[in-house]
Amino acid sequence: MKMNGGQALVRALEDAGVDTVFGYPGGVALPIFDALYDATTIRTILPRHEQGAVHMADGYARVTGRPAAVIVTSGPGATNTVTGIANAYMDSIPMVVITAQVNTKVLGTDAFQESDITGITLPITKHNYLIKDVNELPEVIAEAFHIATTGRPGPVLVDLPADVSKSEVTYKWPASVNLPGYKPTYKGHAKQIKQAADLIGRARKPLIYAGGGVLASGAWKELKDLAELMQIPVATTLMGKGAFPEDHHLYLGMPGMHGPRYVNYALTETDLLIALGVRFDDRVTGKLSAFATKAQVIHVDIDPAEIGKNKPVDVPIVGDAKGVIAALVAELRKAGAEPRTDAWMRTVDDWRTRYPLHFTHDGERLMPQLVVERVRELTKDRPTIIATEVGQNQMWASQYSRIREPRTWVSSGGLGTMGFGLPAAIGAQVGRPEHLVIDIAGDGSIQMNSQEMATAAIEKLPVKVIVLNNGFLGMVRQWQELFYDHRYASSVLPQDCPDFVKLADAYGWHGSRVTCPAELDAALIAAFDHPGPALVDCRVVGEENVFPMVAPGGSIDEMLGGLPGGPVSDMMDDGAVTEVWE
Repeated sequence: MKMNGGQALVRALEDAGVDTVFGYPGGVALPIFDALYDATTIRTILPRHEQGAVHMADGYARVTGRPAAVIVTSGPGATNTVTGIANAYMDSIPMVVITAQVNTKVLGTDAFQESDITGITLPITKHNYLIKDVNELPEVIAEAFHIATTGRPGPVLVDLPADVSKSEVTYKWPASVNLPGYKPTYKGHAKQIKQAADLIGRARKPLIYAGGGVLASGAWKELKDLAELMQIPVATTLMGKGAFPEDHHLYLGMPGMHGPRYVNYALTETDLLIALGVRFDDRVTGKLSAFATKAQVIHVDIDPAEIGKNKPVDVPIVGDAKGVIAALVAELRKAGAEPRTDAWMRTVDDWRTRYPLHFTHDGERLMPQLVVERVRELTKDRPTIIATEVGQNQMWASQYSRIREPRTWVSSGGLGTMGFGLPAAIGAQVGRPEHLVIDIAGDGSIQMNSQEMATAAIEKLPVKVIVLNNGFLGMVRQWQELFYDHRYASSVLPQDCPDFVKLADAYGWHGSRVTCPAELDAALIAAFDHPGPALVDCRVVGEENVFPMVAPGGSIDEMLGGLPGGPVSDMMDDGAVTEVWE
């Protein structure tokens, strides 16, 4: 069948299984958008900024497990996607970003709205393409989606010049993808799996440290099987939230810089660290040389480059988490292994009792942690997805939410991208329309992409935004308080600029304001029950800090704050982890 390149692209997206495109048109992209105009199986959503488009695709992919597509124009349209692509790359999120480009004959001449987007994105994509022959288009799109979704997932960019999108092609979708140099390892080495199972069977103080790789591989059932079989406590990274039910007794929490004390104590004392789909990020490890020094380490990851990159490993296993964990469980059952963790769990539970997450609640001041707690309690009986912005709001959301189902937590991990939450929540709502989707936001971060409120209104997407409005760039201010002698340089945001309720009204959203705890539940319920998008402006205490906190460069067993009744200056109390083991 003959068609032009734009039509062939749309047909290829359909053949790749794409049902949603987040796209913003422009001059050289018109052949593509003209073809999208006739598409009957693809929904095109128009954001208000190309960065928003990529974050929407990111949120869609996180909650569905399917890759989304982004289509933008050349020059500034393409460069506006860079932050979103980098965010997806850092968090291993599958997507294909298609950038229109100037005609091939003027490439490299600094033509109007030309940018070398393949060169710009080379370090932040899993792979990218510049198509100069329209006959290559179907095969390139098939390869792009294959690369984005296999092995360690990630973004792939395809640059399509305008003359190529206008050229005629006889369309044929390839029967298979042949990439001889690209063969991810899925099955773990049997000998290493047996070694790992032997260590697990003998461990007295094991700890599972699970990350986004568990979710990417769909290994949440296998993880639960392993933890329950051997009664091993589980800590999940920010990216791993939802991989293990957070209302389960074996669940501990998020480790690292803002992890609860008992999680970091467990990491410090464990004798066997079972690292599944993680990369030993600095926000988890703190001072790397002091991280989990008493433990032997098993590291499972589909990306061989991650194993041993930051932390020496005793048993490295390259492979897909789902298959490897299932094989570990099978090996343990075959060996008749039984849990040896009774004493360990008693100690962990004692730490959990002595050092709980806590905050001051006097009934008068509106505390940010209380807002997150009430969101949690008011939504516990309905399918809910929690998205976050970045900053203090993100850390409080992580600490005080209870994510019980996989793919219901959407947050920017590796890049820490302010402005991520709202567009990502919109993408999540598109991907799972039956869920209540809530963005826990800060008054600073939400303003970086607040224009996407228009997208939610026009597309009739009932996302809810809960703004923890403290009048500051909260995490910046916290660091300035603790490490820069309270010098709040460029971190003060007047709470009334903008007026978020008026902003909500301007975009056709339901808007309300909460100034004290007594008003909170009614405002949240009204927002959650509203049939369209809604925003609640919560005027929370301005100088509240996220605790515990590991100081930059510090060891994770040395935390600021987090001791019930103790001052901020309190570090780890003597004897906290000096337990006696039989």
